[in-house]
Amino acid sequence: MWDAFGFEFVNFYLIPGLVLGCIYALGAIGITLTFGILRFANFAHGEVMMSGAYIAWTIMALVGAAGIALHPLVALPFAAIFVIGLFLLCDRWFYKPFRKADTIKIVIASFGVMLIIRSAVQALWGPNQITFVPGIARPNAWLQSVTGDAGMMILMPNKHLWIFAGTILLVVALSYLLNRTRTGKAMRAVSDSPDLAHVTGINVETVIKATWIVGGICATAAGVFLVMDTQTLETTMGFRMLLPMFAAAILGGIGKPYGAVFGGLVIGLAEELSAYPWIGDTPLLSPGYKTGVAFAIMVVMLIVRPQGLFKGRSF
Repeated sequence: MWDAFGFEFVNFYLIPGLVLGCIYALGAIGITLTFGILRFANFAHGEVMMSGAYIAWTIMALVGAAGIALHPLVALPFAAIFVIGLFLLCDRWFYKPFRKADTIKIVIASFGVMLIIRSAVQALWGPNQITFVPGIARPNAWLQSVTGDAGMMILMPNKHLWIFAGTILLVVALSYLLNRTRTGKAMRAVSDSPDLAHVTGINVETVIKATWIVGGICATAAGVFLVMDTQTLETTMGFRMLLPMFAAAILGGIGKPYGAVFGGLVIGLAEELSAYPWIGDTPLLSPGYKTGVAFAIMVVMLIVRPQGLFKGRSF
């Protein structure tokens, strides 16, 4: 039998950890695909994710001005179209010219893109925090104790259910793409050897565009899910998410999408559970140090097993 402390652990640590892990997982998918196929770390990924959330909020605000309440998941596909276009433009003007250059050059270019996107968002929407959806969502009660004790039930708001369902749907769709379609198989071939894939007749540039499209969809979903969870929009939220997403990609293995999903869940759970009072009433770590948990896991993994848990690439 669970006592009230068990339900408290699930409600305030386990479920938030899984939600955060889903967000990290979706963000890490784009990072690991970019690293695996284009061979560089895209530091602008977090800012693109952030811009997708702002676009979704703008669509909801415009439709809301007409008296129609639009759910964030309905605005997500339209925001994804914008993000995909942004990715393709960045690739055309900032990344493609450095395709054959040293890796450090394209990495520096991604830093520049990151600052450009953040400055553009601040100029268009302002630097202040924005409320994504006003109000407080009432959580649903699950597995309530037979005694009716309010402290002994699992509480989960609808937004968390949507985040779980959306993540599962996207991961299943990604699995189908990579394993059942010609485009997905071409992406895997280019990830293994771009030169050999080109010799066998695979259009590498088309695969690169497909990579940006998949990464854009996942980045938009991660950004929208993040603001659904936190209820706030900030111009720095993408940068704050960047380190945990890289940690998730490295933990799972660079170039391994399924590893990125697993790594994201592990990082999200590790961050939330690190603040749980495992001994007594004192948290194991202050919540302010949660990001440090992701950094520590990333450093340890780079030292002990640089290819990640799923034996990805190590450079």
